Amino acid sequence: MNLQPRITIRLFCNDHEKGFGPGIAELLDRISVSGSLRAACSEMNMSYSKGWSILKSCEKSLGFELIERITGGEDGGGSTVTDNGKKMLKCFRQLERQLNEEGKRLIQEQFGNIF
Repeated sequence: MNLQPRITIRLFCNDHEKGFGPGIAELLDRISVSGSLRAACSEMNMSYSKGWSILKSCEKSLGFELIERITGGEDGGGSTVTDNGKKMLKCFRQLERQLNEEGKRLIQEQFGNIF
C-alpha cells in the first residue's frame, strides 16, 4: 500500500480570522489566467457574490488587496492579481509543496514498518 498525505493549509489572522487557504488560492490562480473574477467564480461553480465576499473578507484580514479591479469601459473591465496577491499565492503554494513533501517523509517514518 502506498499512503500519500494530502495536507491542506489554512492560514488564520489574529488567532481566528480566516486569512488565506486553498479556496482563495484557487480563485487567484483562475483570476490570473482569465483576467476576471466573474469567470474565475464561474469556473469554480461559485456565485460571483460569494467569490466577491470571500475575496473582500480575505483582503480585510490580511490588510492588503489581492486583486486590482478594472471597472467597465470599452473592454468591459476585469481583474488582475496584485503584486502582494502574487507573492502571497507563491508563498502559499511553496508552503503546500514543502509540507506535503515533509508529510511523505513522515508517513514513511511512521508507517514504513507496517507496509
